Amino acid sequence: MRDDIHIQAGWRPGLLGDIVGLHGRHYALHWNFGPFFEAKVAGELAEFVRRRHQSPSELWCAADGNDRFAGSVVIDGGKGLEHPAHLRWFIVDSSCQGLGIGARLLDAAVDFCRGRGFGGVELWTFAGLHPARHLYQSRGFALTDERSGQTWGSPVTEQRFELSL
Repeated sequence: MRDDIHIQAGWRPGLLGDIVGLHGRHYALHWNFGPFFEAKVAGELAEFVRRRHQSPSELWCAADGNDRFAGSVVIDGGKGLEHPAHLRWFIVDSSCQGLGIGARLLDAAVDFCRGRGFGGVELWTFAGLHPARHLYQSRGFALTDERSGQTWGSPVTEQRFELSL
């Protein structure tokens, strides 16, 4: 694990662009996702930031000692405590994968949900993201739904994971 990577909660200038940019570049390179996906991330993330103070929600970023963006995760509690929190925009820069950053981000998000009194956490992803799936399952998330879809603008096998708290 790199000692110079820190996890920071809350918005900071440029964070939205960092999250959208990393998602756009990563998923275009590895999954051939195009502008539809990047626009979807940008629009939904912007909407989340506008309303995040209306419910128990938070975003975290990982950055190195030079404040270079290394990853993110978001908990969207917009449906309220009576519903599972929605884990979103979880990503770690490929140059930093395998260093424990994803585990630290995911743990921060789950700890936040426990502390705020959510009964569970849910996320939607797609088949083929093996390191992320392994991380989810190592934290107790279970696959609860799987179906073909085009939510991300390309045909994939969409997967829903849930964690009871």
